[in-house]
Amino acid sequence: MGEQRAGEPNDTPTAPDEAPAEQLEIAVSAARKAAKTAQPKRPPALAAELPVARVVVDKGLAHLDQYFDYAVPETMSDTARPGVRVRVRFGGHVADNRRRGGGLIDAIVVDRLPTSDYPGPLARIERVLSPEPVLPERMLDLARSVADRYAGTLADVLSLALPPRHARVEAEPAAEPRPAPARPDTGTWARYADGPALLDALAAGESPRTVWTALPGPTWPAEIAALMATTLSAGRGALVVLPDGKAVARVDDALTRLLGDGRHIALTADAGPEERYRRWLAVSRGTVKAVIGTRAAMFAPVADLGLVALWDDGDTAHSEPRAPHPHVREVLAVRALREPAAFVVGGLTTSVDAAQLVRSGWAQPVEAPRPEVRAAAPLVRTIGDLDLARDEGARAARLPTMAWDVARRALDTGPVLVQVPRRGYIPRAACRRCREVARCEACAGPLELTDAAGALACTWCGRHQVGWRCAACGSPELRANVVGARRTAEELGRAFPRVPVRTSGRDAVLTSVPDTPALVVATPGAEPVADRGYAAALLLDGWLLLGRPDLRAGEEALRRWLGAAALVRPAPDGGTVVILAEPALRPVQALVRWDPQGYARTELDERAELGLPPVSRMASITGPPAAVAEIMRLIRLPDGTDVLGPVPAAPLPRRPDPATRPRRSGGRAKSAAARAAIHRPPAPPDLWDATRRPDPATSGPPEDDRRERVLLRVTPGRGAELAAALKSVRALWMSRGAPEPVWIRMDPLDIG
Repeated sequence: MGEQRAGEPNDTPTAPDEAPAEQLEIAVSAARKAAKTAQPKRPPALAAELPVARVVVDKGLAHLDQYFDYAVPETMSDTARPGVRVRVRFGGHVADNRRRGGGLIDAIVVDRLPTSDYPGPLARIERVLSPEPVLPERMLDLARSVADRYAGTLADVLSLALPPRHARVEAEPAAEPRPAPARPDTGTWARYADGPALLDALAAGESPRTVWTALPGPTWPAEIAALMATTLSAGRGALVVLPDGKAVARVDDALTRLLGDGRHIALTADAGPEERYRRWLAVSRGTVKAVIGTRAAMFAPVADLGLVALWDDGDTAHSEPRAPHPHVREVLAVRALREPAAFVVGGLTTSVDAAQLVRSGWAQPVEAPRPEVRAAAPLVRTIGDLDLARDEGARAARLPTMAWDVARRALDTGPVLVQVPRRGYIPRAACRRCREVARCEACAGPLELTDAAGALACTWCGRHQVGWRCAACGSPELRANVVGARRTAEELGRAFPRVPVRTSGRDAVLTSVPDTPALVVATPGAEPVADRGYAAALLLDGWLLLGRPDLRAGEEALRRWLGAAALVRPAPDGGTVVILAEPALRPVQALVRWDPQGYARTELDERAELGLPPVSRMASITGPPAAVAEIMRLIRLPDGTDVLGPVPAAPLPRRPDPATRPRRSGGRAKSAAARAAIHRPPAPPDLWDATRRPDPATSGPPEDDRRERVLLRVTPGRGAELAAALKSVRALWMSRGAPEPVWIRMDPLDIG
């Protein structure tokens, strides 16, 4: 008796009645399965009360920006409440989706209804993801208002407002809310003319709206903490949004000293997704009523909201880069009106948008008297072009003689801050002989020197250049068009050999430095805080900040300068600031007088005469010329809309040619220039083909790469109509399948 091999017949005899019995059993089983398949499953019964759920689906398409009705099974009647996350089938026929087992997407229940106005059969909710209500009605109304203001979709706004779910965090027990703290003292708010009155209004549960210009120095974090603590003492919640993690950390420390641990929460990306969701849930459940954080915290669902505050509203970090691009200032203003709550915009400077709020009467200013400003501000000295021409030392050195003398004397008493507008070593190089910009032979991108060894690398494709020669004159010699922070630190180290030099920038940002003699070279926004303030500050290359082709160039330059100068000791204590910029320019004069409010008011007057934001509202439409022309044909603009353009816009970014891409080792790029090639910025207008050098004889880019931009401007009060028109044409464009990509944005920052 051996085993049967594959392919051989089975000759073992079979009992006469064995095979028919087995076949009969198989036939009966198949018949039963067929009967079960033929009989449709009886759907589960619907909820006895409110059997219809109205949901918003996670689809950020303009033509699908509406609510959809679904049937609620009886088993989910208690859990499918407004505000909870569910799973539904979306798209195509309901029966087809069920048969294929596909089409499941996330959604949020916004309401429960007794009936639906949809005439056909309703699909059923497939599953309740969590019974945790994450979207209260007040936050839904806020998201809807933001979507309408910025011509966006509700789903896009909710993706910004709601963090990803973590089931393990939801299973954790909620802590008990703590009682309201006692009202703090007035403290340094007594230095402001209306400071004590603002605190009294918050303690009384009122909702004032103010634009606060803070005094220079280290006291503003404690002053923000006092605003929040006073609001909490009245039994209401407080929300403060700051531009970056460094500012959040300073206010976090001030709140901890004032209130102790456990009374406030910081919402930042550094906490990680799970911890961030844990903190967000504590706010949503009402356990904590004091929240500080960066941009995404503007949607934090604080219970009993009594204060919304924004620090440094001119920082571009407050503008959301994702659609529909809301600005924190506008979102908080909407919350202040709807909740209602007090509204405070604060900063060392006053933005033109904040000045418009004051001029319109919507908000009131909170400022310090001039004697208090002079007592807190440092002495500001200027070095203009005429001074540089007369200075023999400035022709060969990085620092003019005055700046060198100020730094040398200040180093006897403490650290000196040096602000450099550009990062890197030499971020822009040029031919020494003809001054032609040095460009990459592979993609025509600008070349930079990454270190003192003279290694040239392309800032676009990362390719290292060996044996470079100028394409115009053939010279191999280079000069620095712009000197970066690392090169400045190297030169200062040679000028002050016995003084340590520290750098702070994008690669490594210092939060603080000790109160010992040192040179601290930092890029704008990355200046660390000195323990007792800097003895002096040198603001180099002011022309770089002022020369940007941007409507807000002067406003942004003054904001950067004031941010650095505010870290310097007051003038009575010997604090001095030296700025290398033409003294007659208005932003420089505003710095010398420490008068950001006056600068903002003057700038607002000029923009009002020209009809520019924030007096008017604008929108931009950018894309291929044919697509932009078709959008303009389809759109129904409000009466009186000014159409500016079309004008050429920067072309779409191109991927680097594979032959020019930097090689990777161990999954990481070898250099900073190589890493820059992976996240390549958009190409400038003179680069149309990444595989060849641009030909000066050509008139422009290939047709497929060209983009145009149209600006639309409306008078005050017509912004909602313009947003509605843009949203309608966007929905129509998407319903056609979006044959060409078109970017539509309300209130663009870069209007030139």
